[in-house]
Amino acid sequence: MADKILVLGVGNVLLSDEGAGVRAVEQLQRSYVFSPQVELIDGGTMGLDLLGYLDDTSHLFIIDAIVSSKPPGSVVIEKLLDPPAYFRQKISPHQIGISELLAVAAMQDCLPPSITLFGIVPLDLSTGIEMSPMVNAAVEQVVLAVVEELDLMGVKVGAASC
Repeated sequence: MADKILVLGVGNVLLSDEGAGVRAVEQLQRSYVFSPQVELIDGGTMGLDLLGYLDDTSHLFIIDAIVSSKPPGSVVIEKLLDPPAYFRQKISPHQIGISELLAVAAMQDCLPPSITLFGIVPLDLSTGIEMSPMVNAAVEQVVLAVVEELDLMGVKVGAASC
């Protein structure tokens, strides 16, 4: 059976740029058609409730707003060697849930062997459903980066029909 790839967008869409990960997954779902081995999940702020999605996953892509010294709107793409430790260091309002999720997955030996973070540095975390223009542009970059990474892995991705 082909590798299972989980594309997980996390964040709180009610806190402006904090919802960037969820918005990226929504755009991927609207704009592309993926082979059956790819599962796209709007993880919102679900934390440990996402554990079941990690079963038999070989590649996990996490799309999230992250704390960074880089300027707002920056995109950070990293292969995570120690995911629970990474999220303990880089905290946003919901990342405690992601850190716990990855720590529990590691303890239960169901942590995917390959985890890539597609991070977006937020500008505005105030209450609101609109993202800042620079983070909106970063979401576009991340969507293209995810599609490119899947293509490099040999995964078929097609444009969605209107």
